[in-house]
Amino acid sequence: MTTTPAAEPHAARTQPGTMRGLIKHHAGEGLAYKTDRPIPEPGPREVLIRVTKAGICGTDRHIWQWDDWAAGRIPVGIITGHEFVGRVEKIGSAVSGVKVGDRVSAEGHITAGLDYLSRTGQAHIASDVHILGIDRDGCFADYVCVPETNVWPVHPKIEDKYAAAFDPLGNAVHTVMEAGVSAKSVLISGVGIIGLMAVTVAKAAGAARIFCTDINPPRLELARKLGAVEAFDARKGDGWIREVRRACRGEGVDVLLEMSGEPSAMDQGFKALRNGGTAALLGLPAKEVAFDFNSNIIFKGCKVLGINGRRVWQTWYQMEELLLSGRLELDEVITHEFPIEEFETAFATMISGEGIKVLMSLES
Repeated sequence: MTTTPAAEPHAARTQPGTMRGLIKHHAGEGLAYKTDRPIPEPGPREVLIRVTKAGICGTDRHIWQWDDWAAGRIPVGIITGHEFVGRVEKIGSAVSGVKVGDRVSAEGHITAGLDYLSRTGQAHIASDVHILGIDRDGCFADYVCVPETNVWPVHPKIEDKYAAAFDPLGNAVHTVMEAGVSAKSVLISGVGIIGLMAVTVAKAAGAARIFCTDINPPRLELARKLGAVEAFDARKGDGWIREVRRACRGEGVDVLLEMSGEPSAMDQGFKALRNGGTAALLGLPAKEVAFDFNSNIIFKGCKVLGINGRRVWQTWYQMEELLLSGRLELDEVITHEFPIEEFETAFATMISGEGIKVLMSLES
């Protein structure tokens, strides 16, 4: 992982009671670096966390570029970011399960925990979900405040660089586990950050054979290194679909993990899926998609799963066990780390594709 020298301690650049933060300062491209943001005060059941590392997500890219989704969703003035690890700095008067000094991360989907979905193990899609860094101030700052119920204690054997990437890793784990890949042939369409993580997760989860598609040759090569038996450049036509189907009894793969959100990749992926197979869809199309439901789903008789976020807290326990097993290969996916003051370089590295998972450090 590429790193740059640490900047001077943040205390030298902020006034008492204030902190550094990256703000969505206007309805347009970019973020602003501020040193005068007030440090939040935790409520009775909240925890104030001092952030040490934060990860840049694809969602953060949308916010940076201010596309149509971001313009219709993100309030100007918010502190962005939702992937992080840090230390508990202060706890509210009613907090009992967390103590000052604990090393923690947090689930970014925040709910009151009272609706039907929250009470039946589906809090990640609850009707009242508020998302860190989207609906409330996030973690691209020295401090972030979250409810005690959203705090996740980080196992002492898990390094900060992995803990800072729990959010996207959880997306990959959720997708793989919901699809049930053990002893099955798997196609992963789209090997960006989460798609690459899905390769190593699927391998660790016992997938029999993993195939991948993308349009980025270096990412395809990395997918092979992480465990894919073959990785195809989707720009070269549909011939790879016939090749995959021939390799899988002439019928197609058992499982499709769609990570790209690209309409053509979705169509190709379903064509490569066998009748009666399972498709788990995580990738988000940028706009409405024309799709052949008859051929791809109905007459194929396949099961289609919509994947959003992480199951709370099932996915987190699964992530922890997979990391502690030593079977996940993430070091070539987490590629860069910059001080938060170099946020423009960090975002440019991620957006250009030079970096895959890019972290920002807020450590003194």
